[in-house]
Amino acid sequence: VQLVESGGGLVQPGGSLRLSCAGFGATFRGNPMGWYRQAPGKQREVVARIIKSSSRYYAESVKGRFTISRDDAKNTVYLQMNSLKPEDTAVYYCHVEFLGGRNYWGQGIQVTVSQ
Repeated sequence: VQLVESGGGLVQPGGSLRLSCAGFGATFRGNPMGWYRQAPGKQREVVARIIKSSSRYYAESVKGRFTISRDDAKNTVYLQMNSLKPEDTAVYYCHVEFLGGRNYWGQGIQVTVSQ
């Protein structure tokens, strides 16, 4: 199983980015997927998770600004990030869980919010 993230980069405060995570080697339909992030000197934290469109979770710090979605036909999960703040700067990781406790992570992608 491989997860490949894309869409990160440098953006000014107030700007937007859309992260994508494409999965390979398995069918992800029905399995929880999510985005996590890790800032320098901090622990990795959950940003958003999705099982299906009616079942989404967001960290309080991103509610109302970020939207997680998925396209199971493409084995892809997205994170639309709006109104970005400097404190959103981190390496963002894609994650998928399978039955039996198997977990897989992407390689991580840098998001930097700065003037």
